[in-house]
Amino acid sequence: MADNRPIAVFDSGLGGLTVVRAIRRRLATESIIYFGDTARVPYGIKSSPTVSRFAVEIVRYLARFEPKAVVVACNTASAIAMETLADRFDLPMFNVIDPGAREGARISRRGAVGLLATEATVASEAYPRAIGRLVPGARVLAQAAPLLVPLAEEGRDGDDPIVRLAIRDYLDKLRAQNGRLAGLLLGCTHYPLFRDAIAAEAGADIEVVDSADATATMLAGELPAAGLAAGADGPGELHCLVSDNPQRFGRVGSRFLGEPIEEVTYVGPDEFFAVATAHERVK
Repeated sequence: MADNRPIAVFDSGLGGLTVVRAIRRRLATESIIYFGDTARVPYGIKSSPTVSRFAVEIVRYLARFEPKAVVVACNTASAIAMETLADRFDLPMFNVIDPGAREGARISRRGAVGLLATEATVASEAYPRAIGRLVPGARVLAQAAPLLVPLAEEGRDGDDPIVRLAIRDYLDKLRAQNGRLAGLLLGCTHYPLFRDAIAAEAGADIEVVDSADATATMLAGELPAAGLAAGADGPGELHCLVSDNPQRFGRVGSRFLGEPIEEVTYVGPDEFFAVATAHERVK
């Protein structure tokens, strides 16, 4: 039977919309509730306990919409908070690390895998561990690229000279790690906004991949297998919620989503923090 409950997707800000974009292309009948924590972005420079607390607060809030699954569309939260979320909530949880790691494992059979990610994701070593489980001995060269998140949130694009300078600097540092790269994994959902600029700087012989398409592909297999796929009776709806500045989110977020965002709902602190949920095992 069809399950037309929404998929809940969240990120620290705008970046997770690249995952939503991929899901809507691959799974057009699925409805999505998206939460962007724009009041507290970026997550990549925050401590692990803080990121885990933020993730728990968001899932607790999103559970009120009775989602059939939760996609943690933030690499930092995926790297740090998944065990906490899985232990705390009785909802199916999906992250962007595992599908991204599968792409990295495929690349690793040809040579070293370069990884651009936030400071917290790099420090967690989540990608090297996940890739190593699939291909023991795989070489992953990681470089933190924290400046790319605020540049994306500012609405800059890959033609911006500041963006190109930052990309060149980060890739130079990655190349200095003395490894011949077979591919480059974008380990942050904000980075696909600069994918063409990153690919141009990396060179034509370097395959550039991100986890958004891989996550959508994973869901396309997992949801039907779990009996959670929506019916094929029309395009799914998208509702966007944010913790700050909904007007700006709608304007800039359309670039991430690849289509206009018709409406964005602001969620104030009183509403956000006052919610309890039956889906939470430990309160």
